[in-house]
Amino acid sequence: MLGVYFSGTGNTKHCVTEFVRCYDENSISVSIESAGVNDMIAEHDFIVFGYPIYFSNAPKIVRDFIKSNKNSFCNKKIFIVCTMGLFSGDGAGCTARIFKRYKAKVIGGLHLKMPDCIGDVKLLKKSLEENKRLIEQANEKIKHSAQRLKDGKPTKEGLNFFYHMAGLFGQRLWFYKKTTSYKKKPIINIEKCVGCGQCAKICPLNNLEIKNGKATSKGKCTLCYRCFSSCPAKALTILGKQVHEQCRFENYQ
Repeated sequence: MLGVYFSGTGNTKHCVTEFVRCYDENSISVSIESAGVNDMIAEHDFIVFGYPIYFSNAPKIVRDFIKSNKNSFCNKKIFIVCTMGLFSGDGAGCTARIFKRYKAKVIGGLHLKMPDCIGDVKLLKKSLEENKRLIEQANEKIKHSAQRLKDGKPTKEGLNFFYHMAGLFGQRLWFYKKTTSYKKKPIINIEKCVGCGQCAKICPLNNLEIKNGKATSKGKCTLCYRCFSSCPAKALTILGKQVHEQCRFENYQ
């Protein structure tokens, strides 16, 4: 088994890593951004594939990765792990339909509620205690799902018609344009920016660069909130206009 994930602020990385560890202590996990990930996928018959859900859809960077490496997924068994801050619907189904198109066999899905990474929308913020409880609950759910997989009875969250309708009418239909293309984000407060280059180093799309001592965007953002949550000057916002909390998985440990 190989765990493969895209993770903006660490939630999905933790969940996929924990899932494959519970299933087989010798299994490893790797980011879709890692060098050689395509070769590793080709070498394994069973892939646990994880990503966060945005507006009841998979991030565009995830969908593009699957399509770019479609031959590597042919005839593989896939178990999908999705993380979310609020609601998913058919989060796992969003990529399951793509995987099936490329002749992969999706055998199960798991939806996990985790601390929300959208730190510039105050309405979504929870207390530290609430976020710790979410992680504890997710860890228990991961253990249970991994055991069910071992027993040949995989969980199949997000994969049937009713999940599909919930995701479609619950969010995706109304916010579809939010995830169909990369965005001209983030919003950079030039007065706050100190030009440290941290955001440019960690952006999964190389969207950010430093020009004349300040961060600038090339207009290809996947809304992962990684730069937002790592900026020492709190100079970046994405959906909201003010930094309320910089959200990284490690903050809740």
